[in-house]
Amino acid sequence: MSSVDSQNPPTFSYPSSTVERAKRSLVCSPFNLGLFAAMRHESVSLNAIAGENGVQHGYTKRPLSELASYNTLDWLIQVGVLRREVDGQGITDSFRLTPLGHRVVEQYQGKNWPAPSLSDRLYNAMIRWFRLPF
Repeated sequence: MSSVDSQNPPTFSYPSSTVERAKRSLVCSPFNLGLFAAMRHESVSLNAIAGENGVQHGYTKRPLSELASYNTLDWLIQVGVLRREVDGQGITDSFRLTPLGHRVVEQYQGKNWPAPSLSDRLYNAMIRWFRLPF
């Protein structure tokens, strides 16, 4: 029986449009790179992200309501960057990066989080509003 090397996760191939959409969604989100860097190593609960906790942990620039935080995290799940954490009882209120999320966040490690352009914000808002599949 062969063992699986958990240190080297499988490499997935994503279309460039998927990677670009993921980058745009992360950059346009109200979250700082610190949140996604933390999610590379552990799950992060909604309570740590919402309100003053998010600012104190360096996850957000300004306090976000729990609903606003959840809606944005849910959008990032739909984009394919995040996933909900599951335990023995079912789905929790914690979030982690997907393999796509790891790939995108790794590209920004040690760099400044880029500011989204106006066209990035408009395009992201349009796709998010209409939930277009591209």
